[in-house]
Amino acid sequence: MHALLKLPLTLTLGLLASQAAMAETLPKAVQQIEAKGVKIKGSFDAPDGLRGYAAEYQSRGMALYLTPDGKHVLVGSLFDEQGQDLSEAPLQKLVYAPMAKEVWAKMEKSNWIADGKADAPRIVYLFSDPNCPYCNMFWQQARPWVEAGKVQLRHIMVGIIREDSPGKSAALLGSSDPVKALQTHEQAGKASKLKALDNIPANVQAKLDANQALLEELGLQATPAIFYLDDDQQLQSQQGAPQPEMLGKILGKR
Repeated sequence: MHALLKLPLTLTLGLLASQAAMAETLPKAVQQIEAKGVKIKGSFDAPDGLRGYAAEYQSRGMALYLTPDGKHVLVGSLFDEQGQDLSEAPLQKLVYAPMAKEVWAKMEKSNWIADGKADAPRIVYLFSDPNCPYCNMFWQQARPWVEAGKVQLRHIMVGIIREDSPGKSAALLGSSDPVKALQTHEQAGKASKLKALDNIPANVQAKLDANQALLEELGLQATPAIFYLDDDQQLQSQQGAPQPEMLGKILGKR
């Protein structure tokens, strides 16, 4: 999994993060950390007079602990005598869960091409390059789920592998029937006759640029980058074509 997202963890009962934390005036020691580019997302109770702060830095969760004197900040995980990480649940609630919702919403609004029924109960997004053999491999792997109407793949087209990748993605996005064009391309595999556009229309270029910007925002550098909601509706990701044993987790039960 990419560093963007930590796999969601079940919230531990009893560790309730403060919803009013953002309205607090941050202590000076915490403000100094914030000045370094760390985003404070909320605060939570911690033992022995410590005050916990859930923060985000470069798309990663970070736990801060303010000492009782209010003058010092410890950064990292805090474990109890049972070995339980007391930072996990607050970070999940205040950082990772909101981040996951934001990422999913951005993918919903991206420029994707549908593969499968619109009313499929499961949606899977993937950043896809027309020259990516592993994207085609995943397309093949997903056929039983897609054809059964259980999954809709949403291909967020980008162009990063070869020089003609942007032109080929533009050809798909700008097609009069993008769904059919994508299907024809993927079915053909290595024999695909998809031609790159030499002159990309401005509206299609804008879509391609937006997809590329989202790819970079998420810190992704390769395709396929697959995102899905698991059985607990938690956001998960997969880099590259998944191993057979992972297909059920990504695509659901057959």
